[in-house]
Order: sequence, then structure tokens, then C-alpha cells
Amino acid sequence: MNRVLKVALLCGLAVTVASCGTVRRALPFGLGGAEQPEAVASAGTRISILEFEQQLAPSAALSGRDFFLPGPQAATAWTQPGGTAENLVEHAIAAPDFTVAWRRSIGVGSSRNRQVMAPVIADGNRIFVLDGEASVAAVDAGTGAIAWKTNIKPAEDTRRSGWFGMGGRSDGGGFGGGIAAGAGRVFVASGYRTVTALDQATGAVVWTTPVDVPIHGAPTFSGGRVFVVDVENQLLTFDAATGQQAWTFRGIPEPARLMRASSPAVTGDTVVAPFSSGELTAFRASTGQAVWQHVLSRTSRTSALSEIRDIAGRPVISRGTVYAISHSGVLSALDIRSGEPKWAELPIGGVNAPLPVGDVVYVVSKEGELTVINRETGQVYWTRDLNEGRVRQEGGFLGFWDRTVRPVWSGPLLASNRLVLTNSDGELVAFDPKTGAQTASLKLGGPAYLAPAAYNGALYVLTDKGDLVSIR
Repeated sequence: MNRVLKVALLCGLAVTVASCGTVRRALPFGLGGAEQPEAVASAGTRISILEFEQQLAPSAALSGRDFFLPGPQAATAWTQPGGTAENLVEHAIAAPDFTVAWRRSIGVGSSRNRQVMAPVIADGNRIFVLDGEASVAAVDAGTGAIAWKTNIKPAEDTRRSGWFGMGGRSDGGGFGGGIAAGAGRVFVASGYRTVTALDQATGAVVWTTPVDVPIHGAPTFSGGRVFVVDVENQLLTFDAATGQQAWTFRGIPEPARLMRASSPAVTGDTVVAPFSSGELTAFRASTGQAVWQHVLSRTSRTSALSEIRDIAGRPVISRGTVYAISHSGVLSALDIRSGEPKWAELPIGGVNAPLPVGDVVYVVSKEGELTVINRETGQVYWTRDLNEGRVRQEGGFLGFWDRTVRPVWSGPLLASNRLVLTNSDGELVAFDPKTGAQTASLKLGGPAYLAPAAYNGALYVLTDKGDLVSIR
């Protein structure tokens, strides 16, 4: 699979080679190798790029109405993939000058067999990152100096290769995973079938627990437990102090999923886990008892890719409501206690976590549309095409098979009154959170498929090349 997609499809045994090819050609953003059909708007007419029968439309009742956003607050820790165990930081003080402070290489970037997939975390004046070869680095938040580095790849994991390195098992096959911090430790899940705890100060291994299948998502730490979902839709829990595995839950196996993986959200004694089957399930964190289940999946299909029901964006818990979005085109707001929908599901497909903040919910679709939704009613304020002016044509072999390329977006994060996102064109872009107008942009030096993290007044972005960028 073309590694530049980052939202690449992993076709299971139940999917044939021919099917994989069909899905690959239908990949979003025009990156699948075939030209994407486009509608052409006449003068003064806007045509949505959403691909479903039910179209989003701004609410006439909300036209011209303002909405409340809270002021920015200091972000003194970013210990989870989504900032907190609820996967939510509403508005952070970060990067008011919007200038690059420093760049540092933290290790191996992505390649055909390796992927940088772990969101950045931060605590104790250090930034923690996981590179494409399963090395965890602790980086000084102010200077970018590396304090320690630990590779968690199992020693017995060997890679065979044929003549001149060709054939056999290729290096980097255990890609993926992620990190979370808490109780003085950094917890690491990996594609090498391990969950590991490192000492946060030194990087020394505290414990390692083997698991049966790879893990491509980052863990969540809360209440002395570590929660993570593996590639076979099992929710695994571990004692954070000892690494002993506690209760597990096996969801419905899914033969096809996205490479980008999600993380559970936790509040109190409730953990909400996303699965690639489109299932969103809430459990008692202490016992594993299922509380409710909701499926984020549409019955109508517009392409082979729309068959993928994966919840690749992290579910978010805010004010007693769970916000979640699936790749197949469902955005839901569910009561945390009962799982009952708060308002009618919206036909938006995405791979990023929604951002509930103040009176609204921001969400970015996989087609690159930024939509602002009233959090109480589900009505739409406005929608903006983030790819306006960024769509380009790229030629294929010998000029044949031209394709339409659109950037892949990650985020958003609200920081110092800017709505900030990264994209696969290597930009950090700021938008006005009230109007959607672009206000600033920075070149990161490489494609970025991970949303920024906010910490101690700065933004931190990990690029696909394995460079950590600090923005002040």
C-alpha cells in the first residue's frame, strides 16, 4: 500500500486481492491512483463534496448567529493521545506568536514498512514521542534536547531477508502503537505485540506484557489502569503498576480497517471503546461490565471505501456526552450513561476526533470539510472546504493516469483563539474559529498526519519524517 496515504486500508484475509485494488482506487483525497470525479459549481453556487445521499446544510435558524467559545487556559500536561483521558482539551494557551521555535529529529520516520502513528504526549517538561522503529524518546520541551531514548522492540524479534535484502520478512513489520503517561511512567503499546511501562525519568523498562496480536492504537491511562484496543477489536486492560492483564472484551472481528487507529476515552468508572466494526461500547472500567453499545454505521454505500466502518477518530467525552465519528459516515452525540442519542446522527464520515468546545462541536470530514455544529441541537452553523486552493493534479506513469490529490487533515485543536490543523502537505494551518477563514500557516518540513499537542504555551507536531517541531 502507498504509505503516503496514512489512512491506508489494511485488507484482511476475507478481502480478496482484487477487492483490495478496488478499494485502493477509491481512497479519499484523490490519493488512490485514479482520478476522482468532481462536480463543478456554477457561479455563486456551492456544491458539497460530501458523498452521501443525505446532505448537510447550514441551519437557517442559526444563520448569522454567534456562538460562545471559552477563553484559552494553560495546558500544563498532555499525558494522553487526546490530551486527557476524556480525549478533550477545549481551548489551550499555545503558540500565540505562531512561529517555529525549533525542529529536532527524534528517530526513524515512515517508509514502506514503517509508520509514525503515535500522537505526541507531554509531562514534566518533557515531550514523549514514538518513532517508526518502536523507539520512545523523551525530549526537553524547551530546547529539543533528547533526555533518553528506549527501543521497546522485543529482542527475539528478528527480520529475515532474501538476496540483497529482498524477499522474506521486511524490516519494520511491527509498526504502529502509541504512548500515554501517568503515575511516573510512560505506557507504550506496539505492533510488536507488547504493552510496556517505562520509567518517565530514565526510560528504564519497568514491565513488559506480551499480547496475542499487534496493537496499532495508543493506550489510555486512567485510575491505575491502562486501556488499549488491538487490531482484532479486543479491548485489553492492564494494571498500571504491575502490567498484569485484567479483564478483556472481544468485539466483532472486522476484515478491513484503517491504518490510523483510535484510543478509548475514560471518565470516572466508565470507559468508551471504539472498534473498527463501527461499534462504540461503554464499560465499567473496574469490572469490564458492558453498559451500552451503539453502532456508527450507515446502511447505504456509495463506494467500496464507504464499506469501512472503522471509528478511527478518538471518541470524546464532554459534559456527560460522548461524541464519536465513523469512517462510513456517522457523527453521533450519545448520553454517557445510557448511550441514547442526544440528537439525530449527522452524515459526516471522518478519521479525526470531534472537538466539542463551548456551544459547538468542530469536526473535519475525510473529504476535508470543516463543519461547526450546535452541541445542543445538532444543527449546522457553517461548513468550510479546507482544501480550497490546495487541490492539485499529479501525473502517473509517463504522464498517464493523472489523479486529483487533496491534502489529508488532522485535528482540529483550539489554541490561543485559533483553530489549528496539520495536513499531508506539511503545513500547520490556523483558521478563525468563528468564521472558518484561514488566518496563518507554517511549513513543517514534512507531511504531518498527527494532530498537534499543546503544552506549556507551545504546540508540538511530529512529522511523518520523524521530526518534532515546536511552535511558539
